[in-house]
Amino acid sequence: MLKPLVLPSDGTPTDFPGARLRYFDSFFTEKEAEAHFNQLLNETPWQQDPITVFGKTYAQPRLTALYANNSLPYSYSGITMHPHQMTPLLSQIQERIHQVCDTQFTTVLLNHYRDGKDSNGWHADNEKELGNNPVIASVSLGETRPFHFKHRHIKEQRHKLNLEHGSLLIMKGEMQSFWLHQIAKTKKKINPRINLTFRKLVRL
Repeated sequence: MLKPLVLPSDGTPTDFPGARLRYFDSFFTEKEAEAHFNQLLNETPWQQDPITVFGKTYAQPRLTALYANNSLPYSYSGITMHPHQMTPLLSQIQERIHQVCDTQFTTVLLNHYRDGKDSNGWHADNEKELGNNPVIASVSLGETRPFHFKHRHIKEQRHKLNLEHGSLLIMKGEMQSFWLHQIAKTKKKINPRINLTFRKLVRL
């Protein structure tokens, strides 16, 4: 069973086995978050790629877009995405994150969850192009969705954290080696959510 989790809202680090999380519940003001959400929703060239999981191929249950300040592609689950050039808004958001996180991110993956049917199953951001123990900074805009995460080996370590409109979650340490995370489907009628996950890609 997943245990409801409340983290300090001011970014104070919280340690878990092999991982460290920092959560800022109001990283952006309500006005900023609403403006960012609307601009990204309307101006992003969203795409829906086929994804292969356990040998089965189907339409990815969300829309995505990739941006970067370089031309490095990013591959996961049989999908290879080629980035658009970073926009002024995304660069502005990235620089804001750099004020509280010393990782110099190069790339951001955007996910658009249109409703409760859209999801992102259990996974880790552990692709080779992310290097060892990558730091991931996740911005949430729109509908609050629970973020589930569980340890690969310690059964008692299973948690869920509500990611609020305008929030920032930073995942550090060996999070991507020893933990899995997901955004699960829900039958509830909910509004759209946009998630921005900033990461640093390395040349292979």
